[in-house]
Amino acid sequence: MSENNELRDVFDAIADPTRRRLIRLLAEAEEIPLHELTAQFQMGRTAVSKHLTILKEAGLVLDRKVGRETRFRLNASPLREIQNWVAFYGKFWSTNMLRLNQLLEEEEE
Repeated sequence: MSENNELRDVFDAIADPTRRRLIRLLAEAEEIPLHELTAQFQMGRTAVSKHLTILKEAGLVLDRKVGRETRFRLNASPLREIQNWVAFYGKFWSTNMLRLNQLLEEEEE
């Protein structure tokens, strides 16, 4: 479970391509109303809202009411958990590939 939010894991939240696309759209704008987000998908408002709720539970999306409209914006800080995870395994693979290369060079000698 994510350290950032006990309701929803960040990895779980970004596992779905629709949610990743929502994150991308929100990253490209300061704030987007629900009706504009819905227009970007071939699904209804309810389905988009469900995806946004999952992202919100993971702390990736913030919302606010402006009159009767709900506007959404990205909170990218929980993505740092994923960045750290990928960086750890990037270092892991680099180290192991270096070891493998050293073993192969020793065998050639």
